[in-house]
Amino acid sequence: MSDFERARERALRLAELIKSRTETRITSDILSYSEPLKYSQEEMAISPSAWARIEETGTDARLVFAHPELLRALPHTSSHYRGIALLSQKSVGRLASNIANWERGSIKRSIRWDTALKVARLYNAVISSIIENSSDWVLENGYRNIIANIGIRLDGMYRNKIGELAETMIKDRIVNWLRKNKLIVGKEAADRYGLRNGVIMQFGSEPDIVFLRKNQMLATIEIKGGTDRAGALERLGAMLKSFAETPPGCTNFLIAGVVTKEMQHRLDQIGSVKVFELDLLVKDQEEWARFTREIFHYDLRINGIV
Repeated sequence: MSDFERARERALRLAELIKSRTETRITSDILSYSEPLKYSQEEMAISPSAWARIEETGTDARLVFAHPELLRALPHTSSHYRGIALLSQKSVGRLASNIANWERGSIKRSIRWDTALKVARLYNAVISSIIENSSDWVLENGYRNIIANIGIRLDGMYRNKIGELAETMIKDRIVNWLRKNKLIVGKEAADRYGLRNGVIMQFGSEPDIVFLRKNQMLATIEIKGGTDRAGALERLGAMLKSFAETPPGCTNFLIAGVVTKEMQHRLDQIGSVKVFELDLLVKDQEEWARFTREIFHYDLRINGIV
């Protein structure tokens, strides 16, 4: 998929999400909650000035500040308050509790009061700060935040999707290259190829590709195509966990969508991982040739590689 096609698909998907106005349905759910709610400003981390602003504008407090009882009764409304607070699911999970199942509607047990309170306090503290730092805050500002958060989430989804596409692309390209050079001598099963010199190439996950001879692991390839720099160290950690289980003498390759300075520093300290950048492999024929020579000629020593 070209950069233009990715940008076009992202834009169309975002337009679709905004058009659906998911927050309108959740707003209706919040307003339809008929049980009386008593807000304790101190306990629920609502600042007095933010509360005063909501009263001044005549806005229903339920649409601005999270209440533990409402979250317990309607867990999916978490996305409404999280959107106003411009928080990601990951940050809420780190600072309060994992709310992904709440928002998916797949929660299987009732939410404890203390857990709901912790999440509500996080939302309300951030929302209070946003209101305090805006001289003319109204509920529509909150809805704009929700839409902005959708865009942020969608961007993250596409960054992850790029990683998945990268894995498929590299695997397909390796198979095509091996076929072109007549190095595949038989496909034993799905995602398992017999190569020359008794080498077996196995596709899977952790590692993404493994090369074996007589059940001995010779080399592995991990493909981490995500381009989100903020998650680079997290991807590195997953890769190291995979490589830690390989035996001595096994050569480990990393194909990375992005290599940050800190990531490179840690890789240099490890010293046993051969790193290739995804973008270069895709666009530079010489870099692809260097990669194939490195793994199939120098490491696997398959006959026919020059």
